[in-house]
Amino acid sequence: MPAAMTPGQLAARTSRALDAAIAAGRDLGLTVTDATVLHDMFSVVVHLAPSPVVVRVPTVLPSYADLHTQAARQQVELDVVAWLAEQGTPVIPPSPLVPREPVRHNGFSMTFWQFVELDNSAEPDFVHNASLIADLHAALRDYPRDLPFLSAAEPKMVAEGLAALEARPDLIAPADLDRARREWEVLEPVVSSRTGFEAAFPGIDVQPIHGDAPVVNIVATPDGALYADFELVTLGPVEWDLALFGPDCEAAYNSAAQRRGLRQLDERLLRVVTAVGMSRTVACLAFTPQLPMLAEALKPAIEQWRTMPFAGGLDD
Repeated sequence: MPAAMTPGQLAARTSRALDAAIAAGRDLGLTVTDATVLHDMFSVVVHLAPSPVVVRVPTVLPSYADLHTQAARQQVELDVVAWLAEQGTPVIPPSPLVPREPVRHNGFSMTFWQFVELDNSAEPDFVHNASLIADLHAALRDYPRDLPFLSAAEPKMVAEGLAALEARPDLIAPADLDRARREWEVLEPVVSSRTGFEAAFPGIDVQPIHGDAPVVNIVATPDGALYADFELVTLGPVEWDLALFGPDCEAAYNSAAQRRGLRQLDERLLRVVTAVGMSRTVACLAFTPQLPMLAEALKPAIEQWRTMPFAGGLDD
């Protein structure tokens, strides 16, 4: 595993992503005189002011995510979100000012989105947001195109991350890594194929889902809440979108789902997808050289994981 990037290297990566977003926007005919970085973690998110366009530039990626595979996933996201917008679902849509496709520039693959004003006075209400996820699921059920099965579980990333962590006892204790690898041996067959999932959970339906913690990816605007960040949109059980958010959010979702005529969350499956989510969290420690703040940021989650049932009880 490479050494951690220095502050200077991190700043240079952000600068390269910013420059690429500006250049790509101008190539597409946008006026860009006052670009601003809005967010910088796994992606650099840039407002191409004064144009009402936001660019998302992924910068922290697994080794196998080349420009082709990035663009393929990004195109799926653009297609799904554009379709939702057409149905009247409140989403942050792709920018109408540029073609609806990923753009490659200077080694980055990026997507362009409509700029929206945020209501920063609003406190996040995750329990309320959980009830809104039932509305999103109801809308997504009718999506007409095929989607990959549970690509949001990213089994290749988990396997690669756990293997890389063998050389980093400073990031994860050997006993914890041993548990994580044994746990993943139980969980991986369930999420890596629809056949494996159906063998473990016969009768549980799957549908298009957000894929990336939608409870925290709802943004408040002066005109109401908007669903955002569908980077991991996928086919899967609705439980995936509620994993890790706790009983209050689960109850809020179930109440809203009942009103919508949707099924209730399956408690056993919820425990298992929560365990898969924790496997992904542990594996994300392998991104620490690219994103040093993860070492501290993930500590609370790792501590919580140690208290949880092995593999969500799947091996019982």
